Amino acid sequence: MPTPLADGKTKVTILPTAPADPKAITLTELEAGIEASCAIMMSDYNVGAATSESVDEKALCQEGNASTWGASNGTMEFTLFLDYDDENKLDLTSDKGKAYEAVKTKGTEIYLVQRETSKTSKETWEVGDEYEYFHGIADNPTHVDRTGYVKRKITAAFQEMELEGVVAAAVGG
Repeated sequence: MPTPLADGKTKVTILPTAPADPKAITLTELEAGIEASCAIMMSDYNVGAATSESVDEKALCQEGNASTWGASNGTMEFTLFLDYDDENKLDLTSDKGKAYEAVKTKGTEIYLVQRETSKTSKETWEVGDEYEYFHGIADNPTHVDRTGYVKRKITAAFQEMELEGVVAAAVGG
């Protein structure tokens, strides 16, 4: 298979609660989440691992500096498009409205799962899909600019991640 272009390949689901096992999130947990791929602006989506902390750890016999990797870091920043209903209120029936409602309050725990493979973002989750999982705590939403669609940028304080997750079948399934 040729190398796929990235366009339309990142699937993002926001879970309503923390998964039971971040290394093996179940299909049931993912299906209970909010499909956010079409609600997120591509140009500034920045959710992933970041450079880990370094720790100076050298033996007495070593000359010069020597270090090793310490605590992992991650980045969680993305901009959500907003939909409004006929009464000019956030449309909580749309994926855009549901996604924003789930992360708009400072201090909210965000549980985000992303899949980036040769599958399109619109293809459903399946058992065996590889994913990356990120947990963060939301800050206040910020205005990005006043051009294009109405949107808000979400930044979350990184808490934990799983970079080698595989979708599991439901317990007993």
